[in-house]
Amino acid sequence: MTKTVLITGTSSGIGLATAVGAARAGWHAVATMRDTGRAQALLEAAREAGVADRVQVKRLDVTDAGSVATSVAEVVAEHGHLDAVVNNAGAGFVGTVEQHDMEQVRSVMEVNFFGVVELTRTALPHLRASGGRVITVTSVGGVVGQPFNESYCAAKFAVEGFMESLAPVAASTGVQVAVVEPGAVTSEFVNNVRLDVPAMLAQAGPYAPALQGYVDHALKTFGSDTAQTSEQAAAPVVGALTAEKMPFRIQTSDWARGFVAAKLADLDGSAVQAEMTAWLG
Repeated sequence: MTKTVLITGTSSGIGLATAVGAARAGWHAVATMRDTGRAQALLEAAREAGVADRVQVKRLDVTDAGSVATSVAEVVAEHGHLDAVVNNAGAGFVGTVEQHDMEQVRSVMEVNFFGVVELTRTALPHLRASGGRVITVTSVGGVVGQPFNESYCAAKFAVEGFMESLAPVAASTGVQVAVVEPGAVTSEFVNNVRLDVPAMLAQAGPYAPALQGYVDHALKTFGSDTAQTSEQAAAPVVGALTAEKMPFRIQTSDWARGFVAAKLADLDGSAVQAEMTAWLG
């Protein structure tokens, strides 16, 4: 029996690469996205990989409970089972709290946290029936708070806390839970966050020097050998799908492992604070 995985946020980046990688590994990949008009890149990649017959595109908006319920119900009705969910949909946001309003904070939480919770809770009865798994793409920003990423990191921290708490409970019913923590992924910093750096700096007031330092650091990092391709970052997600038993926490690179390990060993927070301060120039 071919196993079925539902993956969110597959129009580009890690989600697209995960859908193709899962299909290559023999899974039927239900590749979801908010706007199916953006599916062309995924479909072309699936055709090039020779797995177009195992990639199915569906619309799913993780911020819409009705959309989540409909998508999950359709998958189960069409395939008879759901064996895994990959929570990948998310949105970056750069800015400091004094300079953006609460609606922006709530929007970041809706996509990056509440959307993950909604899909997970909806899928769990079906995953329990199949002895399935929940894999959530978080970020090293779900472990280490980073300057000018307060809202984004808060959402990712929330996801990590939610999944770490859920994991033993879900395991008691036969469902495995894991989080995957990428570091920098090439091309995603400016493109996905849609930064207008000159406008941000012009409006940053007293934060302008620190923001300039952060932007310089981020652009350098996302353009360096530290950054992974989407395919490299997606490989551990596919590996988690196919592993007999997943670890709970998975980093996608040696750099990410070192970054997360330094935080987990930093009991008083001083090492992390020193490093984040250095990012500001």
